[in-house]
Amino acid sequence: GTAGCVRAGIENGLLYNQVKRLWYQGPMFRHERPQKGRYRQFHQIGVETFGLAGPDIDLEVLLITARIWKAIGLTGLELQINTLGTSEERVTYRDKLVTYLSAHRDKLDEDSLRRLETNPLRVLDSKNPEMQSIIENAPALMDELGDESRAHFEWICLGLEKNGIDYVLNPRLVRGLDYYSRTVFEWVTDRLGAQGTVCAGGRYDGLVSQLGGRSTPAVGFAMGIERLVAILEEEGAGQGLGQPDIYMVLVGDKAVDEGFVIAEQLRNLLPEIRLLLNCGGGSFKSQFKKADKSGAEYALVLGEDELERGVISLKSLRDKQEQKELSLLTLSDSIRPLL
Repeated sequence: GTAGCVRAGIENGLLYNQVKRLWYQGPMFRHERPQKGRYRQFHQIGVETFGLAGPDIDLEVLLITARIWKAIGLTGLELQINTLGTSEERVTYRDKLVTYLSAHRDKLDEDSLRRLETNPLRVLDSKNPEMQSIIENAPALMDELGDESRAHFEWICLGLEKNGIDYVLNPRLVRGLDYYSRTVFEWVTDRLGAQGTVCAGGRYDGLVSQLGGRSTPAVGFAMGIERLVAILEEEGAGQGLGQPDIYMVLVGDKAVDEGFVIAEQLRNLLPEIRLLLNCGGGSFKSQFKKADKSGAEYALVLGEDELERGVISLKSLRDKQEQKELSLLTLSDSIRPLL
């Protein structure tokens, strides 16, 4: 059913060996009053990836969610993103926020007073109309970000823009758990009443260490199946399963920047393609090891030299065909006969 459609979208050319866990969870239960799109019993599906600290995997996770909506036929969703910075940056911001909110304690509602003592950042997420003026004038977390966190977030935003993914910067988008860091995002709709979040995700670099493991960067997302079903009843489902056809090797900063754009263009022009984009960097040799392990038939190799000449190299991974160069201007036409 719907879970199968979502899985199809996840598997259709994205994140093959980056995903460490593709999971389905359910049934789950809430001890709350049921609402439209928020039932007592519910189910989720999502992905998780570990060990990659750079913004490239954040962007790839965001792009996979956008492609899922295309695969299962959903329209009208809005992507909202924010950055929470590092835990150290949030400590500094938390102190300033608490000072500000404490000065307006007499105007805080009961829920915000409770959050002020437990998790002040969640006050920013209040939906109470009477709280909005206070929230709008609160200190901005973005002002406390260091150069590294700011560059991390800006790279992701630029990548979304290059790939034609519209987004809204929502400084109120936070998380209730302190192991989250940097990127957070939600896909929202106005078709489910107050329960508008269809998919939520982000980076949670502090989770593994909080559970007793080694410090390990992580990023992922989860989506509620019941909420997807409610919208799909209006719009219908999509298609697509398969194994990787092509692994894209990227060498050099410029190649990484443009590689995302080229990969998305191929996926748009060739919906049947199953394309895995290298994330996490690595040497030329290590990326080819990943390419071989992925099971892909071919590798597309893009370096800064190829980029300057407007070409990309195609190498067969399963036989001794001669490596050849393809023009980036006609790449989809060259790839189509291989599929």
